[in-house]
Amino acid sequence: MTREVRVDLGARSYPIRIGAGILSDAAHWRDALPGRHVLVVSNDVVAPLYLQRVSAALTDRTFATVILPDGEAHKTLDAAARVFAALAELKASRDACIIALGGGVIGDLAGFAAACWMRGIGCVQMPTTLLAMVDSSVGGKTAVDLPQGKNLIGAFHQPRAVIADTDTLTTLPERELRAGFAEVVKYGALGDATFFAWLENHAEDLLARDAQTLTESIAHCCAQKAAIVARDETEQGERALLNFGHTFGHALETASGYGTLLHGEAIAIGMCLAARLSAQLGRAPGADAERLATLLRRFALPTEIPAGIGTQNLVDIMRLDKKNVSGRLRLVLWRGVGQAEIVADVDENAVRGVLSR
Repeated sequence: MTREVRVDLGARSYPIRIGAGILSDAAHWRDALPGRHVLVVSNDVVAPLYLQRVSAALTDRTFATVILPDGEAHKTLDAAARVFAALAELKASRDACIIALGGGVIGDLAGFAAACWMRGIGCVQMPTTLLAMVDSSVGGKTAVDLPQGKNLIGAFHQPRAVIADTDTLTTLPERELRAGFAEVVKYGALGDATFFAWLENHAEDLLARDAQTLTESIAHCCAQKAAIVARDETEQGERALLNFGHTFGHALETASGYGTLLHGEAIAIGMCLAARLSAQLGRAPGADAERLATLLRRFALPTEIPAGIGTQNLVDIMRLDKKNVSGRLRLVLWRGVGQAEIVADVDENAVRGVLSR
């Protein structure tokens, strides 16, 4: 059974289609390709598994492929330049479309390239990881990294469709699957206590990759994000709540070296730090911070900062976060499970205290 969630942005609205086998059935996504030029961007792990399913439906189009190395370390301007060169060789015009076939790194990078080529061409997101299905493929955030920080160069560029084939999760390595559950838990933590409790009751089924339970969780997360994006597309207010745990998490990714911690692993730690800081500031019960950590540990996710990462280094990186205003820390904290909030001018000494715990 295929589920569909829509992101309502007027003329730029698009579907999120979730189901088994939908990469192989082009009827689910051919309508999103506007012209005859198509560039498929993937990586050297995903392409051998799924590229043929997509390219088989493109024989009547002028298409090419770019296969990049796997991993966050390759989400760079140099990799984006390879995509631009392929578009130029394809002679891609403004009705061209990029298909992003892969996880969050490929989706972010390919979407960024689509936003830049001729000031914006179409992009179809085909996420193949749980994390990308529930989060990064939806909402139009695109970017590449710099050594100084994650996602510092980017643009808002909505896709024409998101095609989430749950069959791809059967080949996802266990560590990648578990990392994806950090973003799933995030949706309950930031704004849906009922969903958080549902996750507590279904953690084992999700870890066992039960198809129906996974599809239900993906559809729920996508619906929650779609509603927020429709109300605040360019993160002027409410959408920033989706970054719960991300300021801490992105700093951890940067400080540890891209690829050492998976994104979801860093976000799991980041959410725990945000919850502990909220308790320390008297904004939330400490018991809720422990409840969050307990659920994340059930998904075998880390909840503590790895050894060897200095507090000052993390604070320096956090100062570059895009949510900050006039150099002052602006964090997404919470009042407890399901009640995230944006807090301006957070006391840096309190942050240091949580980081050095």
